[in-house]
Amino acid sequence: MGVAVRPPALRHWFSHSIPLAIFALLLLYLSVRSLGARSGCGPRAQPCVPGGTAPFQVRQESGTLEAPERKQPPCLGPRGMLGRMMRRFHASLKPEGDVGLSPYLAGWRALVQFLTPLGSVFAFATREAFTKVTDLEARVHGPDAEHYWSLAAMAAWERRAGLLEQPGAAPRDLTRSSGSRTLLLLHRALRWSQLCLHRVATGALGGPDAGVQCSDAYRAALGSHHPWLVRQTARLAFLAFPGRRRLLELACPGATEAEARAALVRAAGTLEDVYNRTQSLLAERGLLQLA
Repeated sequence: MGVAVRPPALRHWFSHSIPLAIFALLLLYLSVRSLGARSGCGPRAQPCVPGGTAPFQVRQESGTLEAPERKQPPCLGPRGMLGRMMRRFHASLKPEGDVGLSPYLAGWRALVQFLTPLGSVFAFATREAFTKVTDLEARVHGPDAEHYWSLAAMAAWERRAGLLEQPGAAPRDLTRSSGSRTLLLLHRALRWSQLCLHRVATGALGGPDAGVQCSDAYRAALGSHHPWLVRQTARLAFLAFPGRRRLLELACPGATEAEARAALVRAAGTLEDVYNRTQSLLAERGLLQLA
């Protein structure tokens, strides 16, 4: 028959064992930390980040931000305004080197929807663009629709039908401009949009603000084609231009600054591809001087 342990002896055993257990755990913790410090890794089973950079941290280099490798932001997704605009414009680039008018105009509609909330200067520009888009859509779906399915087909038809204006001569009735002239005006506005978005996306922190950069883009792409009064109106509108951070928030809601910048760079790249294709087609047909 065993000997019973009296309560005072039990208390005596616990009073000695608990401090020893705590001391052993402390030694284990210190040894693990020592190993982690030598290897550059923490005690958890996670990948190390050399140099102490936290996972998913946005890194800044030469004034631009690099987005981490992760799922694309919603603004580029199926329901995102930027993504919708990019897909429609991309669809206008025909494999044979032409530009399809219906997807081109659909791309412009999406671009107008995207730009309008960004500020008064964009609203000023998009009102003009919307009028021209509507005019060309009436031709694409009108009685002569068979001649307005692409840029090349439209230019060839209007030349044969004697509908093209003389270079540099504005039509007496602007509502009766040729489709080729109307598309040329849209083409120039697309260049401004592309330059502005690209400069907003890539502008260095602490450098010229977005309003200055988009104003410079306006002078490069459109200013020389506008009368003095329009240029002054645009100059005043750029004074109220939103800041870069606000533009990025509006352009790509819910994204980090680096993700929004990367999304705008991609969108501007799509616009540049469409612009370059259109520029070549218009130049080959001698249509760059219609307006």
